[in-house]
Amino acid sequence: MPSYYNFEIRTYGLKCIIDLHAAPGSQNGMEHSASRDGSVDWPSETNIQTTLDVINFLTQRYADSTSLLGIELLNEPSAAAVPLDTLVSYYKTGYQIVRSYSDTAYVIFCQRIGNADPMELYQAYLGATKTVVDLHYYNLFDPYFETLNATENIQFIYKNRLPQVQSLNRANGPLVFIGEWVNEWNVTGASQAQYQLFGKTQLEVYGEASFGWSYWTIKCNSVHWDYEWNIRNGYLIAVILYYAILKWFTTHKPKLHVACGRMPRVPFVSSDMIGEGRLQDIF
Repeated sequence: MPSYYNFEIRTYGLKCIIDLHAAPGSQNGMEHSASRDGSVDWPSETNIQTTLDVINFLTQRYADSTSLLGIELLNEPSAAAVPLDTLVSYYKTGYQIVRSYSDTAYVIFCQRIGNADPMELYQAYLGATKTVVDLHYYNLFDPYFETLNATENIQFIYKNRLPQVQSLNRANGPLVFIGEWVNEWNVTGASQAQYQLFGKTQLEVYGEASFGWSYWTIKCNSVHWDYEWNIRNGYLIAVILYYAILKWFTTHKPKLHVACGRMPRVPFVSSDMIGEGRLQDIF
């Protein structure tokens, strides 16, 4: 990890999740998992063992770091190409590897993307302590969303995603993490007010998740995918309050003790947004 990241992480007390996005052979056939031709060759004994070796290396290297929050064993395995029993076996072995080095790091299991119910991971009993299931929520990448207007997109989040988050929160098992979402959709010509309502709805619903949420991504050349741009330009207005509170606590350093039964419902953010120079345009 570059030294400047180490400095800022330690200075501001940030926590990090190490998330394996590209496994040998590709786990979903997409470019972000290093597939050149759409093939999914990860589900083989050799590739899975190599991936476990990587998890072992990463956990051993960072287990003693006070900045380590968790290890995510695999990003977005494909429901169509990765059998559930293969994935469950990998997740269980990966959990044991992480636990062999750390009792405190969360072990995070990403849901299969495509036609798969995340409840399948809750029913698999993947690990005994400090486990999390990662859900990725996009109103994109599916023909269903292509014809929805702004109101219908927002209603979908309230009617479909909120009940799912609440149901998984109540399930006897891992915490719930909305590990990816974005303030973008297929609505052509949407106004800023519509984007604001769409973002507000997502923040409200995903804020219900017991392990919190993270936005994809911190910086992007497509502006609505760019978290900083959304904040600076008032498209994610609810988040500004979070940074106001964060700035006050950073400046005044009050002597407080906060007790909570679960992880606080706050966003995971890039450390370079917390510096005074980054906040001066907001406040």
